[in-house]
Amino acid sequence: MSTDIPKSKNPAIKLADSDFANDRREHDLKSALLDYWNKIRAGELGALPAILGLVALVALFTALKPDTFLSKGNVANLATQALPITILAMGLVFVLLLGEIDLSAGVASGVSAAVMAKLIVDSGQPWYVAVLSAVAVGLVIGTLIGWLVSILRIPSFVVTLAFFLGLQGITLRLIGEGGTVPVRDDFIVALANKNMPIGLGWALAVLAAAGYAATQLLRWRRQRSLGLHAKPLAFVVAMSAVVAAALLISTYVLSLDRAPSPLITLGGVPWGVLVVGVLLIVCTFVLGRTSYGRHIYAVGGNAEAARRAGINVARIRISVFMICSGLAAVSGIIAASRLNSVDTAAGGGNTLLYAVGAAVIGGTSLFGGRGKARDALLGGLVIAMIENGLGLLGTKAYLTFLITGVVLLLAASIDAIARRRRSTAGR
Repeated sequence: MSTDIPKSKNPAIKLADSDFANDRREHDLKSALLDYWNKIRAGELGALPAILGLVALVALFTALKPDTFLSKGNVANLATQALPITILAMGLVFVLLLGEIDLSAGVASGVSAAVMAKLIVDSGQPWYVAVLSAVAVGLVIGTLIGWLVSILRIPSFVVTLAFFLGLQGITLRLIGEGGTVPVRDDFIVALANKNMPIGLGWALAVLAAAGYAATQLLRWRRQRSLGLHAKPLAFVVAMSAVVAAALLISTYVLSLDRAPSPLITLGGVPWGVLVVGVLLIVCTFVLGRTSYGRHIYAVGGNAEAARRAGINVARIRISVFMICSGLAAVSGIIAASRLNSVDTAAGGGNTLLYAVGAAVIGGTSLFGGRGKARDALLGGLVIAMIENGLGLLGTKAYLTFLITGVVLLLAASIDAIARRRRSTAGR
C-alpha cells in the first residue's frame, strides 16, 4: 500500500506553500536589515567595529589636521605605511582562527628580509632568487613551529616565544651588531616606493570592482536556484556599489599628481597595494571557497569535533603556521623595500603587536573560529591611520603607545563581549 502523502488540491494551500518557499529563499530589504540588526545584537559584529573606527578616525584627524591628513601625499603615504602590517596580520588571521598565537611572526619577517638582503648584496643573487629564498625561510620556520605545536603538543605561546628570542639572534648573526644591509635592487625598491602606470591602476580597479560584483551576483543567483536563503538583490547591488566606490575613489586620489615640485610628476597606485590586493583575493578564496578553509574554521570552532569528523587536525595546525610565517616573509620584503635596508631591529619592536592588533581590530576573534582575510586589511588601515594621524599632530611617543594600546584593548573587549553574547544566543 502506498504511503505517499497526497498533495493538496486546494489552490489557497498551494499559494501558501509557494509564498512560504519564496519567503525562505529571499527576504525583502527591510527584513534583511532587521536580520542584520538581530545578528549584531546577538554578537555577530563582523567587521562593523573596524569600519566604524575607520570612519571615526578619518573624521577626527580631518578635523584636527584638515590641510594635511587627507592631502594627496599623505593618503599615498598612509597606503604604503599600512602594507607590511597588513600582510603580516593576514598571515596571523590563519593562526588566530585556530585559537593559537604566533609571537615570532614579526622577527620571522626580519630574518627572511635579512636573508634576502644578504643574498643580493653579498652573493650577488638576482631578486627572484633572493625573494624565493626569503619565502622559503619563512615556510621552514612555520613548519618547525607547527610541528612542535601539533606533534609535541607544546603550547604555541611557549614555542613562538622561544622562536621570538632565537630568531632575533639569527638576524643579529647575519647582519652583525648595529649593522645595516642596504637594499638597492630596483625590483625590490619599487614594491613600496614606485607606482604603477595610472592606466594600469584604473584598469585593475575597474576589474576588481567588476569581479567582486560578478562574484556576489553569481552567488545570489546560485542560492536562489537551489532554494536557499539569499540576501535581497538590492542589498547585493548596494554592497557591490559601495566596494566599487571605495576602489575607484582610492584609485582616483592615488592617481593625482602629488609631486612637491611642478618639474616632476608623481602619481599612481603603489605596486605594494597590488601585492596586498592579490594576497587578499587569494586568502579570501582559500578561507571562503575551499574545503581546506572550511577545515580551518571547523578546527578553530571545535578541534575534537573536527578530528572525529575525519579532519587531520595536526596537518591543519602545521599548515596555518607555515602560511603565517610565509606571509611574514613577504611582509619583511615589503618593509625592506619601504626602508631601502634591513637592520638588526627588523621585525622587532612593535611590529608583531601592531599586526595582532590589526587582525583583532578588524574582527578576527582571539578565541578561534571567526575571522576573515579582510579583517587584516581593515585593521591594518586602523593601525596605520592612528600612527599616521598622531604623527601629524606631533604627539609624543609615549602617548602614541598608550592610545594604540587602548584601541587594542577596546577591540579585545568587544571581541570578548560579542563572544559572550553569541554564547548566550546559542550561536
